Amino acid sequence: MPLKPSARAAKVQPFIVMDFFREANALAAAGHDVVHMSAGQPGGGPPRKVVEAARAALDGAYMGYTDSLGLMLLRERIAAHYDAAYGVSVNPANIAITTGSSASFVIGFTACFDQGDQVGLTMPGYPAYRNIFEALGIRVKDIPVDARSRWAPTRAQIEAACDEGLNGLLLASPANPTGTMLTPDALADVAATCARRDVWFISDEIYHGLNYEMPQACALTTNPDAIVINSFSKYYCMTGWRIGWMIVPEVLRRTVECLSQSLYISAPTLSQYAAIAAFDATDELEERKADYRANRDFLLKELPGLGMGNLSPADGAFYLYVDVGNLTNNSYAFARQMLQEAHVAVTPGADFDTQRGNRFIRMSFAGSMEHMQQAVERLAKWLPGQGLGFKGSFAPARPR
Repeated sequence: MPLKPSARAAKVQPFIVMDFFREANALAAAGHDVVHMSAGQPGGGPPRKVVEAARAALDGAYMGYTDSLGLMLLRERIAAHYDAAYGVSVNPANIAITTGSSASFVIGFTACFDQGDQVGLTMPGYPAYRNIFEALGIRVKDIPVDARSRWAPTRAQIEAACDEGLNGLLLASPANPTGTMLTPDALADVAATCARRDVWFISDEIYHGLNYEMPQACALTTNPDAIVINSFSKYYCMTGWRIGWMIVPEVLRRTVECLSQSLYISAPTLSQYAAIAAFDATDELEERKADYRANRDFLLKELPGLGMGNLSPADGAFYLYVDVGNLTNNSYAFARQMLQEAHVAVTPGADFDTQRGNRFIRMSFAGSMEHMQQAVERLAKWLPGQGLGFKGSFAPARPR
């Protein structure tokens, strides 16, 4: 009998964002000028102070393993950030430094849930959540959201999910792929509902800092037992450094530590030293945030003229979730053709919504204004008749 992957692992779907990112990089390596709007990462490098801190650490700082929960200096700096930004007192001992937020998800899900447990996810939503749950044997309860509720779950939806035996709820604000946010009151209501129903609340706050008009709030303000996950990848522009953190209640601390010890020992030491300096780079980071806002406003103004006028509000993060149902009935093929012919890389909505994603694409506006302008110019030339010629030209299918 031939060797093959485990049945559970074989069910895990591709992370289409990364598939398109790979294809865009291959085109660029072949000499094509590609506008990258697929991957959710800042276009610029890390802040100057982060680079300087890394160089200084290389000149003599300890570079072996750290404690599995991370350098205490970094954990204390993160705790100070929560006090200053949210007025929340966090015990540094309950902060775990992880290899990006991705490790936080794996560790957090494993710490909170058994195989067969059920966790609520909004749809559309970040695809890696679902893929990790699938790999761990944890069931997903879909909570469909749309523009009518500003892409956020209602209290009635959450209560109904809890009535069906929900063990946990995972929610991101700002959200990926829509960029929409819950108001502080709405987030507090969700967090309080989970606490009242004895449901683990995992708050994905990795896009905190990237809010434009709406104020942001931390789930810990209302629910001290919430698991908060964050990262240095987005606002702090440190994607490739693979450094993130999670805040857990006391009851989970030792479990998280044991899992961390066995799964990856500790996060990269150099990245931990560099991340301490990220909190002192606010001036530079706010300048970049202003660039994202300008990019967002430019696209909100220009895309409707291309037949892409049904857009998410983009309260935060750096994404537009674009309804292209008037242009195509298969966003996967549509996005692939866009990449191959117009050399503009976006992500098909099938990555975020297995049921309705064929009519959506996600566009990241984390690059430069020059790239946003190039994208609009190329799409204006590529979309025939304002794009209407694409209606019905593809057969809907979710790729494997």
